[in-house]
Amino acid sequence: MRLLLLSWQSGALAPFLADASGDPGRRLTIGYVADAQAGLAGAPFVAAERARVSTLGHELREIIARDTEPDQLHAALGALDALYVASGSTFALLEALKTTGNDAVIVDHVRAGLPYIGTSAGSIIAGPDVAPASLMDDPADGPLLRDTRGLALIDTTVVPHADGLLPPYPPELIDRILHTYGGDYRLQALRDDQALLVDALGTRIVASGE
Repeated sequence: MRLLLLSWQSGALAPFLADASGDPGRRLTIGYVADAQAGLAGAPFVAAERARVSTLGHELREIIARDTEPDQLHAALGALDALYVASGSTFALLEALKTTGNDAVIVDHVRAGLPYIGTSAGSIIAGPDVAPASLMDDPADGPLLRDTRGLALIDTTVVPHADGLLPPYPPELIDRILHTYGGDYRLQALRDDQALLVDALGTRIVASGE
């Protein structure tokens, strides 16, 4: 598997895509899963994130998982070079995937070799359980969720924005998450200039500053 789990800054994205494609000059087709941003279209971070990915010059194909049948998503993912799962509400994103069965479709494709990129919420759901995000995002955003199990592509739950520099996530909140959930879950805190990279060499934190 190849995964790049970002906190916020995307400096590690271009080299990850170049390495995953095997051809740094090739224009890739990237699926952009935007379900975490439902209801947040006017938020400045939404436009900023999409602009950062678009600036790389690859083709982006928007995917709204809650409106896509599993067989349709299976076909769509088969035509992609990579999958990007955007930031936003962790619980809205997980609900969109699990209530449609599209969580299993994504897991199957990623385990078969489709590179996975997540940012914030997209990184959190890659782990075994998103419960620690309940202090960061509102669980009410996913009212149809029956449990908080994630995609389990990795065995730790990412805690993004761990440097506490973004106003919605001050250091006190990050400390509270780590203290409240650290005894029951394997947590991986990531600063906004870091990413968690998973590839044939193993799992490690890499720089991702801009």
